[in-house]
Amino acid sequence: MTMQFTSTDSYVAPPDLAKAVNAAITLERPLLVKGEPGTGKTELARQVAESLGLRMVEWNVKSTTKAQQGLYEYDAVSRLRDSQLGEARVHDVANYIRKGKIWQAFEADEKVVLLIDEVDKADIEFPNDLLQELDRMEFHVYETGETIAAKHRPIVIITSNNEKELPDAFLRRCFFHYIRFPDAETLKRIVEVHYPGLKPRLLEEALGQFFEIREVQGLKKKPSTSEFLDWLKLILAEDLTPEDLKRPAQEMLPKLHGALLKNEQDISLFERLAFMSRNPRR
Repeated sequence: MTMQFTSTDSYVAPPDLAKAVNAAITLERPLLVKGEPGTGKTELARQVAESLGLRMVEWNVKSTTKAQQGLYEYDAVSRLRDSQLGEARVHDVANYIRKGKIWQAFEADEKVVLLIDEVDKADIEFPNDLLQELDRMEFHVYETGETIAAKHRPIVIITSNNEKELPDAFLRRCFFHYIRFPDAETLKRIVEVHYPGLKPRLLEEALGQFFEIREVQGLKKKPSTSEFLDWLKLILAEDLTPEDLKRPAQEMLPKLHGALLKNEQDISLFERLAFMSRNPRR
């Protein structure tokens, strides 16, 4: 039976995103998901696992992460120390092999979802260094002489924030999907999942201001879906009304703007715009 991903009770997946996930599953290729931060790329993997009833193995990539760490690491320092102490375990090199996330996914007794999160944070060679292993679904452990092959081909989801270009050879082996920022209707559905029964007038006012902010030219960081949900949480906690949210004609910053604007440059931009609206050139 073919696995089919759909929206879950806690995640609204647009039809094109669901199709991309299912296409990658059918093709047995990694799904490369790009999109601006806060559009739910990481959460997608968790929801795919939940929707399909699978366990998830999560590998969070950092700027210092090497591809080899996803396979395994050999702790030569510990082995040297144990040899100096006369430890018996030193004679079995397997005691000093640390399994990486890819190894864990390959040896699982059931199919799993393998998330390689924020692949673009690492060195430019990082994706290429994983090509063969993700293609063949196996790798060799040189220290022990064994080959680790996937018992069940995992569903591989790779996320990128577009911080750097990924190699062509890597892209060829992936099914690609760009998560567009949700439109107002999709955002309403997302809000309904998190805050069911929110008063329509309050939501309309909040949505209007949110999209106005995102359209301001010169923003260093546009507020994301997750930040909009945080803002709504604060609005509800403060018991604000649609009238409370409305800004005076010459006031640019929204109420509780710290949930939406995350750097001083963007706050300064809104303050300059407010000053210009109060002091138009004659």
